[in-house]
Amino acid sequence: MSRTLYLIDGHAQIFRAFFAIRSPMNSPVTGEPTNASFAFTAMLLKLFSVNKPTHAVMVIDAAGKKNFREELYPQYKAQRPPTPPDLIAQQERIFEITRLFGMPVLGRPGDEADDIIACLTQRVLSDPALSDVNIRIVTKDKDLEQLLSDRVTMFDIHTDTTIDAAWLLANKGITPGQVVDVLALTGDTVDNVPGVAGVGPKTAAQLVQEFGSVENVLKSLDKITGKKRENLEKAREILPLSKTLVTLKRELDLPPFSLDDAKLAPPDAAALTRVFTDLGFRRHVADLNKLVGIDTPPEAVAPKSAPPAASTTSPTPAPLAAPTPVKPRAKKAAPADDGAGGLFDQRSDDASQTTAYQNAAAESDATAARVLSDSAVTSGCDYRAVTTLDDLQRIERIIRQHPILAVDTETTALGHDGLLCGISLSWQPNAGVYIPVRSPDPSSHLTLNLVRQVLGPLLQDASIAKTGHNLKFDYQALQRSGITLNGIVFDTMIASYLLNLPGHGIDHLSLSLLGVTMVDIAALIGPHGNPTRTMEQVPLGMVVPYACADTDIALRLYHLLKPRLDDQQMTDLAARVEFPLVTALARMELAGIRVDRDELDHQKAGLAVRIEELREKVWQAAGTQFNLDSPKQLGDVLFNKLGLPTQKKTKSGHSTDIEVLEKLSELEGIDPQAQLVPTLLVEYRQLTKLVNTYLEALGQSVSPRDGRVRASFHQAGTSTGRLSSSNPNLQNIPIRTPVGRMIRKAFVAEPGHALICADYSQIELRILAHLSSDAALIDAFAKDLDIHTAVAAQVFDTPLDQVTKEQRSQAKVINFGIIYGVTPYGLARRIEGMTNEGARNLIASYHQRYPGISTFLRTCVEQALSQGFVSTMLGHRRWITEVTETNPNRRALGERLAINSVVQGSAADLIKLAMVNLDRRIEREALPMRMLLQIHDELVCEAPIAHAQAMSDVLKQEMESAMSLVVPLKVEVGVGADWYEAK
Repeated sequence: MSRTLYLIDGHAQIFRAFFAIRSPMNSPVTGEPTNASFAFTAMLLKLFSVNKPTHAVMVIDAAGKKNFREELYPQYKAQRPPTPPDLIAQQERIFEITRLFGMPVLGRPGDEADDIIACLTQRVLSDPALSDVNIRIVTKDKDLEQLLSDRVTMFDIHTDTTIDAAWLLANKGITPGQVVDVLALTGDTVDNVPGVAGVGPKTAAQLVQEFGSVENVLKSLDKITGKKRENLEKAREILPLSKTLVTLKRELDLPPFSLDDAKLAPPDAAALTRVFTDLGFRRHVADLNKLVGIDTPPEAVAPKSAPPAASTTSPTPAPLAAPTPVKPRAKKAAPADDGAGGLFDQRSDDASQTTAYQNAAAESDATAARVLSDSAVTSGCDYRAVTTLDDLQRIERIIRQHPILAVDTETTALGHDGLLCGISLSWQPNAGVYIPVRSPDPSSHLTLNLVRQVLGPLLQDASIAKTGHNLKFDYQALQRSGITLNGIVFDTMIASYLLNLPGHGIDHLSLSLLGVTMVDIAALIGPHGNPTRTMEQVPLGMVVPYACADTDIALRLYHLLKPRLDDQQMTDLAARVEFPLVTALARMELAGIRVDRDELDHQKAGLAVRIEELREKVWQAAGTQFNLDSPKQLGDVLFNKLGLPTQKKTKSGHSTDIEVLEKLSELEGIDPQAQLVPTLLVEYRQLTKLVNTYLEALGQSVSPRDGRVRASFHQAGTSTGRLSSSNPNLQNIPIRTPVGRMIRKAFVAEPGHALICADYSQIELRILAHLSSDAALIDAFAKDLDIHTAVAAQVFDTPLDQVTKEQRSQAKVINFGIIYGVTPYGLARRIEGMTNEGARNLIASYHQRYPGISTFLRTCVEQALSQGFVSTMLGHRRWITEVTETNPNRRALGERLAINSVVQGSAADLIKLAMVNLDRRIEREALPMRMLLQIHDELVCEAPIAHAQAMSDVLKQEMESAMSLVVPLKVEVGVGADWYEAK
């Protein structure tokens, strides 16, 4: 039987992996970038699981010495852009992972990877003892096509495509031996290999087919005519050099090669699991287990692995985008109840479910017990269950003698209807207790009522300081059980967010800061996303060490993170705003907001009629019926059948995104009938998005229990400090179009109540005036002028009463653009008919009229350069590394972030402080009002109709007095039966 040697073109695959995932990815433990590592590892897992190689080598380019091409032609690869820093930081990690898979990594300074691959290939082909060995080169690099033969193929693992000599002849009309001639004629702009002007791959192939080689082409110029001959004449002197540059060296001074050198060792599953855990590659851990035949999760006992040296040269801050909610590790318990609409986990009280879980639970108990007993987090710790009244009362007395108490809960589900299973408490490191109230054996412990009687006063006592991780969840779980959690002074998840640590989950913090790997909840209740039982059904002996570890680790993290907040001067911010906000948000989420499903259905039905009308009109205008939601069919109609000009290309063909449709609908000189298609499609896209993204999702999110929607609001979700929202994301409810704003009519007050909506007016511009101390801007706000009209009067040197609508519109765009560091190009795109030069002049005029703003903007950038971060008014830091990058686009991004973070972050500080003050006043004065939503600069509250006016005055007062600025804070308040009316 034949054997196969896989030669992996290392850096080609690494670059491909890097650009496959362009959104930022960072390890939640070490902070290092991971997008390339993640994608490359996925490639390796596929290679090993699908192709099952026995012999393989990854060949790389090793730095440190010039190769012969650079010596021969100094311009070789001179135009290549520098390797992105985030990719450089991942290369050593990728090499480490490759070696842990059992694969050797081969590279030598002075020899390019392609030449090493060519040399290894030639040695195998020339060795009679290896005559049964075939070679698969894992690459898409066309340069390596010259190596193809009856025993050598190229393999694209991502598309499962194999290229051989027959494919080359059928598709390009050339043989492997002619590849270098074609490459020499075409040249290579990436590697800066000179070719023949006007000669592309097809022309080159035709020349080689006709004349056989570059040399024969040059000898036969008299048979070639026109521009082609002229260009070949001009390239005569350079073509021999080009051919040398593209010809791979098959003889290198490499050490002797034996096939045994490429024999793969078994993957080091334990080491790979540690690396994957450090990098946050949970999916890859599961795939690795399948690869090596592990049916259950490996024991989570090992300390974290250190990042490779090249990956730790500069710490990478947490990602700036993609806010995601941090879920508590110990709460992932129950599968979602079908009746909950898929958004909220619910638990059924049907006792018959217990028997359905018993078989799977019994199988996992032994594994769970082993993992728990061996776990590093439980080793040497005093973790106990409290199951008697005497013990509970004794514990309660002991706790009152300690300065800080860590609190955590175990529940049956993550959603707002999860039931309390138990409470864990820690008051000194390496110790903790768990007080169960639900378990497989209720007779073995206290009831919820008894626990509430003893612990309720303790947890409600604000004089006893409480800490924990993601205490918003625990506050709600306890509140649903009749226990109020007061005295929250620290939350380790929020502290990690303020400190800009790579990950905010307790597992990540434990691993990165304490070197302790916590036990995955899957060991107790089954796989993530598909658990086999709830925490209530896990034997108490397994829950106790697991639950106690949550509070013990949280307490240890409290002692570690509190001094760090002091060092970074954010203790006051945390104490005044962020930690009290945990309670305010918990209460706000518990309240939720009532949604009128009949109104949703009414709007959905109305839009469905209009959507169908638009579909018919599009078909009529296009002269054919097609699927409007199919980009491929739409592209064919727009650009092939109707002949509209292409605006943007994608890998799959013509782009038909909303930006393209809007441009097509506005182009001049196009057939009106054809142009009607993209015009109608713009409205079609808007309406279908309203139906699918908002009306449908909102309807599914309504709780059948009380008709209210309870979104989750996240403090640790954005880089600017603003809150984010999910399940559903109410902060994305559309407001820009009349039909979008109508959705707010579905958010209604309870019978006998009214909604109160309060919105800061021009808050970011007011903060800009305060921070910049610009006299003109301050004066405009002091006089309560229309700020955009006032700015237009200044910028366009026009009397206030003579400012045109167009001038005010342009001033509005630049006012908000300045906050985001707008460029002339960006401003020109936002203002219809504006050129780049006109935008540049407009920005210059703005800075001339408002010199204080110009000074402030420079100060923000200078602070980011000198300190590595900028700070909001209350001291929230945002680390900005982009300002020091050599790439001008990335550096400009950093400068914009520096400006935006200070202004927008200070606005976030303001409304969060207002929420904290309002929440405290509601509780202190027992006011008949509750907060329901926070939407950017807006608060939505609810109060009885009889008290609505008085409560709106309270809301306005608290928001306007939250901070003292050099300009007045202005809040607009409305009252109504629904959100639309109140707004």
